[in-house]
Amino acid sequence: MFRSKRSSHVKRLWKSRIAQHETESSDENNPEELEKKSVTQSILKRLKEKQLEMLIQSVESKGEEHSGCVLLPKGDLRLGRRCVAPHILCLQIWRWSDISGSSELRRMPFCETVDDDVYVCCNPYHWSRKSDELESPFLGRSALERVHITDFGQSEMVTDEVVSTETGNTPTPHQLNYSDDSMLSNNGCVRGPHWCTVAYWELRQRVGRLYMVYDPNVNIFQSLPHGDGLSLELLQKDAETESVKRTRDKIGIGVVLSREDDGVWLYNRSQFPVFVNSPTLENIHSRTLPVLKLLPGYSIKIFDYDSVRLLKQLTDKRYLDGPFDPASVRISFAKGWGPNYHRQFITSCPAWLEVLMTIDR
Repeated sequence: MFRSKRSSHVKRLWKSRIAQHETESSDENNPEELEKKSVTQSILKRLKEKQLEMLIQSVESKGEEHSGCVLLPKGDLRLGRRCVAPHILCLQIWRWSDISGSSELRRMPFCETVDDDVYVCCNPYHWSRKSDELESPFLGRSALERVHITDFGQSEMVTDEVVSTETGNTPTPHQLNYSDDSMLSNNGCVRGPHWCTVAYWELRQRVGRLYMVYDPNVNIFQSLPHGDGLSLELLQKDAETESVKRTRDKIGIGVVLSREDDGVWLYNRSQFPVFVNSPTLENIHSRTLPVLKLLPGYSIKIFDYDSVRLLKQLTDKRYLDGPFDPASVRISFAKGWGPNYHRQFITSCPAWLEVLMTIDR
């Protein structure tokens, strides 16, 4: 009975694979597909029943249901004339058929196998694809030559408050002094100051209160079963326009903001693209507003602390057109804005986030 149940799990997972060709029959008769099926089923049979059930939950819900790490031993698998890592094979089967190597990937913040030397996580929704967009284009040699590098002490970095450059209505104190309550996490442990503040907007109207982020990463979502973080649904009232209503429906499990060693990363977990503008993703000497499109399942570093410290030292302000906040990142769900879109301003986007970074850390 135990073997039969595990075997049915394996068959169920194979049927859940992404489509490779126009017809199912062409898949089954393809020698390469037959070999891939054989190798995939072979590694799946190494998993315990509980791990197979977690993998089914993750694959069939497309990552919406939280599931743990699915571990397989590291080491390449032979697939015809080529070798492939087990997690790459799982990603090819259930997420991206064109993925070729680990250099294209970034582990999701909630994956728990970062430092595991023996096993690799093969849960396909514990991985994201790195965007190929350039992360810090303004830090070329010509820009660096304009930087007057001085002491990066807090006296130059600290301001009394950060104010939205779009509306001027989102003051966010940097709160250098914290109450006892703000220093406690949900389990009562002492925590440090917040590293960013999130404001949720619909068109020109801010919705709900500001949300301060203390943990290293935060989920921001419309609907996330068994998840925690910032639920936009709890902030929202009846939608005033059809565009807002439709965009809310597209947010889904949303995005993850994660503060990591090299900066702040954005992971798009939803089924629709998100659009982002950040001071460390743009050329400070360009008058064109860069708004980057981040596809579902992709990730990008949206904020670089070292870059913004240099940016704040720029002495040539001739190219700044209007207010400029080096600590503000804007993220729009499903709708783009700027010169390449019919919406010229983010305040025309139905649902968007303003993320104000605390850079005086």
